[in-house]
Amino acid sequence: IHLATENEQYLSELPEHAGYFKDTRIVEFIFLLSEKWRLDQSTRYQAVELLERFMIKQVEQMCKDRGNAKGRDQGQRSSWSSVRDQITNTFVLRLVSCVQLASKLSLHYSRVTSDTALKFLQSLKYSYTKQELLESELAVLNTLHFHINVSTPLAYVELLLEVLGYNGCLLPAKPLHQMCVQLLDFCYLTRETIYDTLLKIAIENSTPSKLQIAKFLTVKEDFMLLAVGVISTGVFILSPGHWEQVVEHLNCITGISPESILEFSYAVVRRIVGSTTP
Repeated sequence: IHLATENEQYLSELPEHAGYFKDTRIVEFIFLLSEKWRLDQSTRYQAVELLERFMIKQVEQMCKDRGNAKGRDQGQRSSWSSVRDQITNTFVLRLVSCVQLASKLSLHYSRVTSDTALKFLQSLKYSYTKQELLESELAVLNTLHFHINVSTPLAYVELLLEVLGYNGCLLPAKPLHQMCVQLLDFCYLTRETIYDTLLKIAIENSTPSKLQIAKFLTVKEDFMLLAVGVISTGVFILSPGHWEQVVEHLNCITGISPESILEFSYAVVRRIVGSTTP
């Protein structure tokens, strides 16, 4: 109930440009960096969500500040150019800071130290100091008002798997969890393609309008739907005989319709098949 309420609140306050900083290249960078530093699974998702929320707030604030300082027309164009340059110049530093902060929220793994972060940045030819690294972390914390312990889709997946087990769904727990994590990674890395397919299925049209794309944003950012879709797809792959039972249970637990669950699973499976087809 707590996660569902948190999800609904997040969707009700969704920024206009939500998801913009979940580009495949950014997500892949964070995943590879987390693997390099041997961080746990939840940390990489948390880092993605922290970076996304921080960058959107930062861009909004920077545009607001520039807009107040300059006039319209040419002033606005030069203002956006300045904002873009500032974002580009500090983006990798901010990304590393988000991974650092996410690692500090995990109690099971070693946190990423300043020395480790600096060594990595130096390998990319950046010359930041420990003081600048600390200031970057503080910038993220201040911008997010220190609200950094956000729930990730993995938390939704794991809790729903526990509820399914409690409700008597006799599923292969460990293999299914591993499959769901792999599918969640896959959904993050192929996000645009999966949700593009899902949108076209939902509207029964291959050319959605700008308004339809805008309204679909809440679907793309719905962690509960993502978790349900990942579990459904995992069961379909590993234990298809239990699939209908699991979909029925997921519907009862979350209120998400069987049709929506089926459509999400279809979009994921279609992407998997497409990515493995020569």
